[in-house]
Amino acid sequence: MKSAEVVIVGAGVIGASVAYHLAARGCTNVLVIEDRSQSGQGSTGRATGGFRAQFSTAVNVGLSLLSREKLIRFREELGVDPQYRQCGYLFLARERAEFDALLAAQDVQKAAGLREAQRVSPSDIQRLNPAIHLDALIGGVFCPTDGFMRPLQILRGYTDRAERLGVRFEYGLPVTGFRMTGPNRIAAARTPKGEVVAGCVVNAAGAWAGRVAQYAGIEIPVEPLRRQVAVTYPTDLLPENMPMTVFVDDGFHLRVRDGRVLLLWPDVPRVSDHFDTTFAAEWLEEVVSRAHARVPCLKQVDIDREKCWAGLYEMSPDKHALLGQAPGVENLYLVNGSSGHGVMHSPALGQLLSEIILDGNAKTLDVHALRPSRFTEGRPNFASDVL
Repeated sequence: MKSAEVVIVGAGVIGASVAYHLAARGCTNVLVIEDRSQSGQGSTGRATGGFRAQFSTAVNVGLSLLSREKLIRFREELGVDPQYRQCGYLFLARERAEFDALLAAQDVQKAAGLREAQRVSPSDIQRLNPAIHLDALIGGVFCPTDGFMRPLQILRGYTDRAERLGVRFEYGLPVTGFRMTGPNRIAAARTPKGEVVAGCVVNAAGAWAGRVAQYAGIEIPVEPLRRQVAVTYPTDLLPENMPMTVFVDDGFHLRVRDGRVLLLWPDVPRVSDHFDTTFAAEWLEEVVSRAHARVPCLKQVDIDREKCWAGLYEMSPDKHALLGQAPGVENLYLVNGSSGHGVMHSPALGQLLSEIILDGNAKTLDVHALRPSRFTEGRPNFASDVL
């Protein structure tokens, strides 16, 4: 029978980050269990790789600033280049209420330590991204230290170093349940290959975190939400260092990666993580129409349907992570519900959960706002709809 001091369910970038940060502190008797056949096949491998600190709550700004600090040191610490590039995030507003919400969020950001974010006028927008059709845009916000990174590089860095420190990873091994000791403690994780006795368990199961929590007899408010990505054929119409450009009225946004333009627009919520070819025709028509109206030069390049993809966000009701001990199960820890921010916040979340497990509380950053009990307490986080 296998055993581990810490069993982590999920070998995506967050699970790998937790494993590494535990091992770096000397807790090396860690087993990471992943139901897919190899790393990077879940949501981590389908992320677009954006990174931003422009949020409307202090705790999310804090997670980004801690992650940014760790990304800057990532290559030195882990020997892998995360390819973090500070190309900026540009948020664009058409209505005064949208613009006011962006500016109010900047007050939160500056108070939390992000001081380089700035408001921008239409002329600034034209300078920052000349391809944008200004149309009815009245302004926006821009942060030059936001940008992009490579999710699979971050995953590789954490996985490789964790393994060198003694962490074990097992792939193709789903968790099918837990054997409980009484109603509030996990004794072992059940798998098709037998039980794994666990000192404690970390739920890092991404979009399927709710199902894993149910194995321990509890409910957590985390649901999968599909997001699709339309990809153009290779083009030099837009530069690789173009900022992530986001229209806050409908969430349409675009960036350039590897010489192709990625177009994103929130689609109908579904739980499949495959590019739905039946639904995609209607969605593609709409997203391309928006792209052509807002970035006219894209009329010159077609969509490469073979390269389009979809992935799953793990959504919480307030779009903030659940971080800490699970209510009602004393040795189950949650790091779930990042709501599309999991890759960018994975360096911080891994460090903070390792502190909670080993020290009893997070020491680097105040994460009381992320406590999993906040929903039953009626104290969710209130974030702006635009950030």
